[in-house]
Amino acid sequence: MEFDIGIIGSGPAGYTAALSVASAGHKVVLFEKDLIGGVCLNRGCIPTKTLLHVAEIYDLANNSADLGIFTDNCKIDFGKIYERKRSVVDKLRNGLERSFKNLGVTVINDEAKIIDKNTIVAGNEKYICKQIIAAVGSSPRIIKGMEYDHKLILSSDDVLNFERLPKSIIIVGSGAIGIEFSRILSALGVEVTVIEIAENLLPIADIEVSKRIERIFKSKNIKFYTKTSVEKIDKYEDRVKVHLSNNQNTEAECILLAVGRVPNEIEKVDGVSYIGDVSGSVQLAHYASKQALLKVAGIPFDETLVPSVVYGNPEIAWVGKREQDLENGTYQKSMIPISALAKSQCDNALDGMIKILVTENKIIGAHIVSKEASSLLQQIIIAMQFGITVEELKSVCFAHPTYSEGILECLMRLN
Repeated sequence: MEFDIGIIGSGPAGYTAALSVASAGHKVVLFEKDLIGGVCLNRGCIPTKTLLHVAEIYDLANNSADLGIFTDNCKIDFGKIYERKRSVVDKLRNGLERSFKNLGVTVINDEAKIIDKNTIVAGNEKYICKQIIAAVGSSPRIIKGMEYDHKLILSSDDVLNFERLPKSIIIVGSGAIGIEFSRILSALGVEVTVIEIAENLLPIADIEVSKRIERIFKSKNIKFYTKTSVEKIDKYEDRVKVHLSNNQNTEAECILLAVGRVPNEIEKVDGVSYIGDVSGSVQLAHYASKQALLKVAGIPFDETLVPSVVYGNPEIAWVGKREQDLENGTYQKSMIPISALAKSQCDNALDGMIKILVTENKIIGAHIVSKEASSLLQQIIIAMQFGITVEELKSVCFAHPTYSEGILECLMRLN
């Protein structure tokens, strides 16, 4: 069988490429050995954010007395929570499958092997393609001495398939995955302890964001150790004991290793394009989608302005330069607490800040901890990408009361 393009993998990179090319009238074959939608849809972004929403609602319900709302009998049905998570994922996957069908994309649910730059074999069939794209994703990183046993030492996949909530958990790593699962599980009543080898939580973020998250974690009774590594794990029938580099020990029912992901192994073939996580670049779904559009549709994007978002309450979002990476005297900084905004007071969402870094009247970095932070950041990215100056942004009328007007408030404090 012959096709214009063959795509291996149906995650954000693969399905974006397939839909774009098929919409342009080209003949497409898509190979997926697992579930359509890849990790993002089935075991990553979407199920995690579904659980985060539940955790946020439950946390708000339990802390609403000062709003005049009393929920003394508030409780969770863990089975129903996970049933809804599965329902959301299934609905989105079915929608994606319908889109493939409507656009005439041939979907092969089998493992594919690239023979050469124009040939793919799956099952007993050979597929000849004018162009091949491999978007085979990534998998949870394995640490020697802490290999997953899927009972006591867990990956993020395992946590998304809990049959019951543990009473306690140790989370190793405080990147996006570690922070988000800390928030979910803590809000649902699990005793959470985070172990981070770096000096601060969420070490990839701006230092003031990291410190803000640490204060929020303390207020939520999430215990954490920084500048600390795991030296040894003792496994028992129903718990683990973790020996730490700071000479302390901690115990829990299980451990979640949230230490990042590694590109899936695939033999590289000249003439084949590798996009998404397997490319070894930024491991974000939206970055993978933009890579796909660049490859198949020629739509460019600025790789220095890829937003980072950690979800939960409040959201954490940033783009561009971090303050710790800049030299004193080379930039201006403006920062306001979210609590200064009328909308945050109305919403009783007082944790957070907006921080903007500027050089030569243009924004070079933005770091936001706030409700709706992901949406706020997008406004700033547009300004950065198209060279809109601080003075030009000041001339924009922001609605009141909103979180967006915090951007204006922040800019107005610049000299």
